[in-house]
Amino acid sequence: SLKMASDSPESLMTLCTNYCLRNLEGTLCYLLDNETLRLHPDIFLPSEICDKLVNEYVELVKTDSIFEPHESFFTLFSDPRSTRLARIHLREHIVQDQDLEAIRKQDLIELYLTNCEKLTAKSLQTLVSFSHTLISLSLFGCCNIFYEEENPGGCEDDCLVNPTRQVLVKDFTFEGFSRLRFLNLGRLIEGVNVETLLRPLASLAALDLSGIQLNDVGFLTQWKDSLVSLVLYNMDLSEEHIQVIAQLRKLRHLDISRDHLSSYYKFKLTRRVLNLFVENLVNLTSLDISGHTMLENCTIPSMEEKMGQTSIEPAKSSIAPFRGLKRPLQFLGLFETSLCRLTHIPAYKVSGDKNEEQVLNAIEAYTEHRPEITSRAINLLFDIARIERCSQLLRALQLVITALKCHKDDKNIQVTGSAALFYLTNSEYRMEQSVKLRRQVIQVVLNGMESYQEVTVQRNCCLTLCNFSIPEELEFQYRRVNELLLNILNQSRQDESIQRIAVHLCNALVCQVDNDHKEAVGKMGFVMTMLKLIQKKLADKTCDQVMEFSWSALWNITDETPDNCEMFLNYSGMKLFLECLKEFPEKQELHRNMLGLLGNVAEVKELRPQLMTSQFISVFSNLLESKADGIEVSYNACGVLSHIMFDGPEAWGICEPHREEVVKRMWAAIQSWDINSRRNINYRSFEPILRLLPQGISPVSQHWATWALYNLVSVYPDKYCPLLIKEGGIPLLKDMIKMASARQETKEMAR
Repeated sequence: SLKMASDSPESLMTLCTNYCLRNLEGTLCYLLDNETLRLHPDIFLPSEICDKLVNEYVELVKTDSIFEPHESFFTLFSDPRSTRLARIHLREHIVQDQDLEAIRKQDLIELYLTNCEKLTAKSLQTLVSFSHTLISLSLFGCCNIFYEEENPGGCEDDCLVNPTRQVLVKDFTFEGFSRLRFLNLGRLIEGVNVETLLRPLASLAALDLSGIQLNDVGFLTQWKDSLVSLVLYNMDLSEEHIQVIAQLRKLRHLDISRDHLSSYYKFKLTRRVLNLFVENLVNLTSLDISGHTMLENCTIPSMEEKMGQTSIEPAKSSIAPFRGLKRPLQFLGLFETSLCRLTHIPAYKVSGDKNEEQVLNAIEAYTEHRPEITSRAINLLFDIARIERCSQLLRALQLVITALKCHKDDKNIQVTGSAALFYLTNSEYRMEQSVKLRRQVIQVVLNGMESYQEVTVQRNCCLTLCNFSIPEELEFQYRRVNELLLNILNQSRQDESIQRIAVHLCNALVCQVDNDHKEAVGKMGFVMTMLKLIQKKLADKTCDQVMEFSWSALWNITDETPDNCEMFLNYSGMKLFLECLKEFPEKQELHRNMLGLLGNVAEVKELRPQLMTSQFISVFSNLLESKADGIEVSYNACGVLSHIMFDGPEAWGICEPHREEVVKRMWAAIQSWDINSRRNINYRSFEPILRLLPQGISPVSQHWATWALYNLVSVYPDKYCPLLIKEGGIPLLKDMIKMASARQETKEMAR
């Protein structure tokens, strides 16, 4: 019943369902008294649509953190005259007693309640209202559904002394459930009498008693003519159990597997037991004996075992008792047994740990109800993806995504699954993955980051995100991914490696994106977070990747975004700039990033007066002579000063250094640069440079701008010639050539 991650496009039905659920008010419903959802009176929906709405709703609440659950959602389906439900699958805490109560008038055929721990005995009573139609029922992991609250005494005061006690309901049975054929009672609470509970059921076809300890299962023979599927996972077996099972001659699927790590287990499988099954259960197509220890050797001699082509013919079986099978089994569960490593296994599908195929079969078979086994299988897949090469990549990815979605709160699965995803999404597998699948990976990775503050999960998730093209592939979750990364970086105690990856991702996310994205991220506290990281590194006197990436991220996020530039100044960014220059005079990359950022600040006219201090202007002037990172530091310092000069002599509100002296140093710097320099910089727009052309107040600014354009279009013509034309640079250059105030060498370059 698990919804598998898929690679094909969504159906129109799914798209519409999803849209309606995200916009209930605008589509199917209206709000009564501003709080209760009500269905529009003219809406009539068949079960095909209603089932999908309910099942998809549960899926969304479980896997999409942005989706808000509605208190009154299930009441929309209270009246079978307007909405019909037939087959619904509800999971975990999403469903409560009142939700089932709301739909009690529906004629349900199939009801799966999986790990619904909030359901109490009130819901047992509600189940009775479905008794005349229900064919399939699962109460797997509903650990409180047989408990009711007992209120001792009756008066108010007494209640405070004795809070409600939980009492086991002993008198409920499936009396009246005349059509019930498929029943899953997995992980049923101890103390419930299973035999009494089930006795009224006339003809059961499938029964799952996973994790229940029963010493006597003789009562199962009452369905020996109807039972085709029996699951006794983790039941402590004995000779008596085996004798009863051998009488259930109609069985097609038998699962007596166990978790070999769970508890001490007396029973050992023998050749005789397997022979008994093969002789008596002649219809068997699926058998699971995973986790069992074999008491004696069931295999044929090894010389014979190694012979010939691998075969699934029972006659050639390496497992001796299975030579008696009439035909190969459809499925044979051998996970964590020695038998899975044999050559000839008479089954089309085998779960085990021998190779990729067996491991994937195990993940597929056990994900929904056995996370403890699934996490170990995913761990094996992780090793295959890391050391060898996955041959069934698509299937592997889909299975891991499904497991991560299904067990969002299971730490083991989150750790092993996120690690496997890292290897399954890396570049060598890239070609085989569709946009849809890669988006599903991003969704589960972000879910993991949200649910787990645990270091390993966080690191795995961040590393996996590095396998994507950023920002393009993360654009559809842009806000969310930034919030999560900032959240990691704002934690007081931080793991060094996670900090480094998270800052790298933050930097990549604000590189080459639209300004509205940058503004939004700025408002989330991005600037403040980066400055805090820089502050911490300064205090430790370390200039590492985190320090450099933080400045680089600030450079990117302030690009043509005045609000973020202003935040940088307001949060004492300039003070940190000076301290970093002083503390790390030799760090070229750092200087380049800091100056690039200040270039962005200087482009904002309203903020330039804050740069107009003797201290800052002296620092920028001295950096004109810097040879750091080729010409980049000198070039950026000159850019900052060019914008300041552009405001004219009247804006020069300082005595030292003199404006003319700085202008002279700027000319000298520009003349010292090699015009064919390859650049370590990326322009999305020339607008800030072009505005320095049509003016006569600062010829040196004009010259810097012309030099910048000349260098970029001559070294990178394919990229920058179209940009220069598109942004109207040509007429501006032509006009400038005619200007009297422009210097001759500037005009030459412009020409």
